[in-house]
Amino acid sequence: MSATFGFEILARDGRARRARLTLAHGSVETPAFMPVGTRAAVKGVTMDQVRDLAPDMILANTYHLHVRPGEALIAEAGGLWTAL
Repeated sequence: MSATFGFEILARDGRARRARLTLAHGSVETPAFMPVGTRAAVKGVTMDQVRDLAPDMILANTYHLHVRPGEALIAEAGGLWTAL
């Protein structure tokens, strides 16, 4: 895993912009649809629906995950970075 982080503006139109966010696990082009996983689950949709949406990123609140279920259980499950 690389410690890479970057943000590159690819195009502008007035105040709007398109960009590439580079993170340790890959890049995400913005604007992007990013579901939010609260307490380790994306609410309101099934995992099959999340797979069908094929998001480049799912946001997770690390504080909530620290409180419950905790780092040990997340590590036992293989971490947060898993293929959908």
